[in-house]
Amino acid sequence: MAKNDLQGTLDLLVLKTLAQMGALHGYGIVLHIQRASEELLRVEEGSLYPALHRMEQSGWIASQWGHTETNRKAKYYKLTPQGRHQLQRAEQSFEQLVKGVRTMLRYT
Repeated sequence: MAKNDLQGTLDLLVLKTLAQMGALHGYGIVLHIQRASEELLRVEEGSLYPALHRMEQSGWIASQWGHTETNRKAKYYKLTPQGRHQLQRAEQSFEQLVKGVRTMLRYT
């Protein structure tokens, strides 16, 4: 898989998480992806934070500072209308990728 495919998959996971869960801090995003995937997917913070920064610059997410349940200062991210549109595009793109892989696996 090309780097852009992996980046697109991470974008999809983050955008879908924010669409489902609302505003979350980075660690909350990591935990949700891990739990929702039944521990099959793990996102490293070293990959997540550059992706969040890039998505924020693209206008797909917005952030603001807040406090966690344990009263720690954290940046919370939420989906923007542009991000909802990008999520739809990312889901369609991913479905095409899955379709292509399935077709390839059935090829004899």
